[in-house]
Amino acid sequence: MTILIADDDNDDRLFMEQALRQSGYAGATAFVEDGEELMEYLRCEGRYNSTNASWPNLLILDLNMPRKNGFQALQEIKNDPKLRRLPVVVMTTSSADEDVIKTYNLGVNSFVTKPFNFSRLVEMVGALKTYWLDTVKLP
Repeated sequence: MTILIADDDNDDRLFMEQALRQSGYAGATAFVEDGEELMEYLRCEGRYNSTNASWPNLLILDLNMPRKNGFQALQEIKNDPKLRRLPVVVMTTSSADEDVIKTYNLGVNSFVTKPFNFSRLVEMVGALKTYWLDTVKLP
């Protein structure tokens, strides 16, 4: 199992990795810092050739990233027949209704707002892990 996290904030990436470990996740975690790097990873391009980039079972996507934001990356993923089955959970600081609607219209599988409390992050990540990796059957 591999979880790919696309987030430009180094602290958020660190907290996510710690929360995953505390919630019992023992699989691989990969990180990218922006939408361009995300698409290179998913398409096994550039430094992400097939020998050093595991196909993710789940993508956790931030919306506010440089170069290519989460909306743009999500649209590319869901429009690409080779990528569209990848489960995508948007985890962002936004709770704006227009962002929720826009991401669901683009095909996101879940939308959650990043908590500002680490213990709540552990709970949320644990629930995501239980649902996406332990409960549902993925392609």
